[in-house]
Amino acid sequence: MDRVIIGVDPHKLSVTIEARDTREILRATGRFGTDTRSYHQLLKVARQWPQRVWAVEGANGIGRPLAQRLLAGGERVLDVPAKLAARARVFDTADAHAIVMVALRDKGLRELNVDPELTVLRMLCDRRDELSRARAQALNRLHRLFLGLLAGGAPVKKSAGQYRTLLSTVRPRDLAGKTCRRMAAEELEDLERLDVKLKAMKAELKAAVLATGSHLMDIHGIGPAGAARILADVGDITRFPDRGHFASWNGTAPIDASSGQHTRHRLSRAGNRRINHVLYMAGIVQLRNDTPGRVYYRRKLQQSKTSMEAMRALRRRLSDAVYRKLVADAAARQAALQQTGPGGHSGAALSSSAAGLPPGTGTSDQPLPGPAHQTLPPARAALKTPAAPVAATSRRRARGVNVERPTGRTTLTPTSAGARSTAPGPRT
Repeated sequence: MDRVIIGVDPHKLSVTIEARDTREILRATGRFGTDTRSYHQLLKVARQWPQRVWAVEGANGIGRPLAQRLLAGGERVLDVPAKLAARARVFDTADAHAIVMVALRDKGLRELNVDPELTVLRMLCDRRDELSRARAQALNRLHRLFLGLLAGGAPVKKSAGQYRTLLSTVRPRDLAGKTCRRMAAEELEDLERLDVKLKAMKAELKAAVLATGSHLMDIHGIGPAGAARILADVGDITRFPDRGHFASWNGTAPIDASSGQHTRHRLSRAGNRRINHVLYMAGIVQLRNDTPGRVYYRRKLQQSKTSMEAMRALRRRLSDAVYRKLVADAAARQAALQQTGPGGHSGAALSSSAAGLPPGTGTSDQPLPGPAHQTLPPARAALKTPAAPVAATSRRRARGVNVERPTGRTTLTPTSAGARSTAPGPRT
């Protein structure tokens, strides 16, 4: 039985699919809702192909709910990055078609797996970020109210206890002042409640990180929240061939901006900005304390680097340190797995060992990740030869889905959802 790739273009209220086999022959197209009934209809259509693989665009973004439902049902799911699908979409405006073609021709896509611990870490990190933003908003409102209670307002960067002490000294006599003080007291209560929740969340994150066997918190400046965010977003560290690719993924690898004999690099604004922020905060903490990071930063300043360039170099060095920790932890889990037998988390592969990554290896300037593999390689020679004629069978309709048997030619049949026909033949 030939394998079928089901490309999925997810949206909030609907998903569009296009299914093709490894010969790039169209099997089905359609559009389904995101409710339970439509989801079961989608599965009913897909189960006619025993060997099927789902390719979901943005499986860690807008496509995460659908990807998690498919994984819970035992389906195989590939993550198609949105930027990768956008490159293929230049040649075709059909989103689902571009996704399935990328999945057929790119062999380096990451396959998702079910990891309850990482899922819990991600949920805790998101909740902690929401509480942190709510606390910052409460502080801003409290500071604005103090502008009407005290001349010049209250000093910033104070704790909830200090704000309460300062509020107790204010005794307004007019109606507007009394109302403003009452509102400030309510904001202060909200701030104290958020502080309690954040403290409990920090303890829960620390326990969850330690339960995974991670040693990321050994790096000065990375606490429970930062370590949990790195583990949740990175997932399997073996998907990065080296520290250069990891730095490119988190946005700490500099971009070459050389001109002629003048060699320089500039800031990269790409990559995972949440991990980039964690590394930036770790760098700030190291600069405030007597750490090797501060020594490295000052050495960069002595090499005629600007303060921003030195900070970017420090972030890249921290990225390398994080990569070494993740690789070492994965190797330790692999060793423990080999001793205890099957079960638990999958460790690192042999190709991702920590060999060649001593603490003194490399600086922020090198190495840069190598050239990426060709995203859409040319069609195979076998596809150029005409396929043997196959008798066409009748078309079956399954609630908005056009299902076709292989006919030796690729034809996208319009559906009720407005899918359009594409030109026959493989796309390159």
